[in-house]
Amino acid sequence: MNKNIAVIKGDGIGPEIVTEAIKVLDKVCAKFGHSFKYTDVLMGGCAIDATGVPLPQETIDICLASDSVLLGAVGGQKWDTLPGNLRPEAGLLGIRGALKLFANIRPAKLLAPLASACPLKKEITDSGLDLVIVRELIGGAYFGEKKTYTDDKGVKHASDLMTYADYEVERICRVAFDMARKRRGKVHSVDKANVLDSSRLWREISHKVAAKYPDVEFSDILVDNCAMQLVRNPGQFDVLVTENLFGDILSDEASMITGSLGMIPSASLGETSLGLYEPIHGSAPDIAGQNKANPIATILSAAMMLKYSFDMSAESDAIENAVTAVLNEGYRTADIMSDAAGLKCVSCTEMGDLIASRI
Repeated sequence: MNKNIAVIKGDGIGPEIVTEAIKVLDKVCAKFGHSFKYTDVLMGGCAIDATGVPLPQETIDICLASDSVLLGAVGGQKWDTLPGNLRPEAGLLGIRGALKLFANIRPAKLLAPLASACPLKKEITDSGLDLVIVRELIGGAYFGEKKTYTDDKGVKHASDLMTYADYEVERICRVAFDMARKRRGKVHSVDKANVLDSSRLWREISHKVAAKYPDVEFSDILVDNCAMQLVRNPGQFDVLVTENLFGDILSDEASMITGSLGMIPSASLGETSLGLYEPIHGSAPDIAGQNKANPIATILSAAMMLKYSFDMSAESDAIENAVTAVLNEGYRTADIMSDAAGLKCVSCTEMGDLIASRI
């Protein structure tokens, strides 16, 4: 099967981790008889340096014409003083909107070989930690009207409007319920309905969707309680569905209780098979160019691409199995090292080589 993949390496460690993911994808092609064509495009700080904007129109056009998009990471202190609409992160928001990717899928699973890296007590994680956060991606405060102004008394104000339409809530909830049917059949809808009007609409619509899925267990949970329960008893959760801002925060929390941000992939999906796949961590400019980065989250993001955009479940499983095999053999990048006996610290490229060799 031939597929065209737009590649956004981005900033910081982005080029290093994407290179290793492509190495693994190439091994999949060799083993399963596929052909992937990669087209490099610019986004983020590197795009600002080259073109003056974080998301050039050429990048949007190439991504729209591709079968899928693989992204490393964007951002860095170099561009922190730029106006909000010209910062690297604006490119990330822009590409999600341009590709109409409204659903962000972030799995958080504690792999057995990394149990010692989990900050939670063993008696908490013994019950299991395997959940998915389904985050609405192109609405809420991140995409709402933004204003900064000074009033007639000289007081400076800033506001970010959090707004949702009923159809936006309905479609993301459907994604969550459909996913739960393929997992353990349980959905928690996360909101702040005791305070926010947008959350009260969210709760109303989520209940209407839940009524169409009588086979799925459904519960509401307030976002502050959810944050607490994630560290108190994460095993109670299967699928969490929530709005953009809450999902951003909760998915980072969930990732850390699995051992490291460097382990968590994500998929951003819309109504078509075109998706955007990226690790949830940032560009880590402090270690960029040092061959220290953990490429596993990006490699697992590539596995999600094979499954969700290309319908290649066997190939996706082969990557996941290879990652588990390498971890079982005791290989670790610096971020997931512990004092357990027999572990071997490897570089970014070495980890990519090891995983590719186990495909």
